[in-house]
Amino acid sequence: MEVPVVKLPDIQANKPQIPINLTRVGVTNVKKLVQIKRKDKRPVILICTFDIFVDLPSHLKGANLSRNFEAVDEVLEKAVNMPVYEIEQLCSDVAQSLLTRHEYATRAEVILKSEYVVKRESPATKMECQEVVEIFAEAIAMRDDVERMAVKKLIGAEVVGMTACPCAQEIMRDNARKELENIGVGEQHIAEFLHRVPMATHNQRGRGIISIEVEGNVFVSLETIIEIIEKSMSSSVFELLKRSDEAMVVQTAHHNPKFVEDCVRTMAKNVVKSFEHLPDEAIITIKQINEESIHRHNAFAERVATIGDLRLEISQDA
Repeated sequence: MEVPVVKLPDIQANKPQIPINLTRVGVTNVKKLVQIKRKDKRPVILICTFDIFVDLPSHLKGANLSRNFEAVDEVLEKAVNMPVYEIEQLCSDVAQSLLTRHEYATRAEVILKSEYVVKRESPATKMECQEVVEIFAEAIAMRDDVERMAVKKLIGAEVVGMTACPCAQEIMRDNARKELENIGVGEQHIAEFLHRVPMATHNQRGRGIISIEVEGNVFVSLETIIEIIEKSMSSSVFELLKRSDEAMVVQTAHHNPKFVEDCVRTMAKNVVKSFEHLPDEAIITIKQINEESIHRHNAFAERVATIGDLRLEISQDA
């Protein structure tokens, strides 16, 4: 005897009491394992967190994905089981699949966040160590009236480093000069000493962030982004250091003092230099946050611009 199929009411398809369009409806904090393929290297396994959204028209009470998580999970599982070479392309594939599946939606957004482990060597003893950086990717797929899709992709990273304050260092240099003069050291020896020995200053743990947004099949190297951020601060930081390594990190930072603004400008210059292939309309977002050691506040600087605008500004300064 066949069991009769009971058709449940589709509450989401009802008209809402308040018919207002919603910009984003979806699910957040969806965790998935993603295997990233690499040429001539072992694949990288990431534990990724996804936030997934579509827009919702005013005539629908709820989105299909809010009622039926399996729909989202199926799209994700299919995407992560295909060969993945770029996390931003994975986000793009998921966003386009969502628009295909949810015919009422005109916009789909996928956000991915993960930790990424990079291998490093300590500066003096050359001990191998691992450093963790935060990486993220986004994709927005949009559908127009004639069912054409346009996709914007974004890739970025956040890296921790160290900065040394130039202002306090200059004060300490003046103090050192006066003390050396008081004990009878000649001007030539004072100048030589101050050139060789960097003066004390207060330090900050800095967090540099770069994201690059492009359209179409434009490749953006995540490793290059990470390298640019690392080299923008006074010094890199390391998980494992011997005493000689510590001395070198401190000396490197104090020979290279930087304000928070200096870090952003350094990153901007190196983005222009390293990403010559990017179209002028690619959008670059650069941030630096310095966690002050002698203040309760943090220092912050940011630049958002197309790479074309940055190229123009930097070429005028050359």
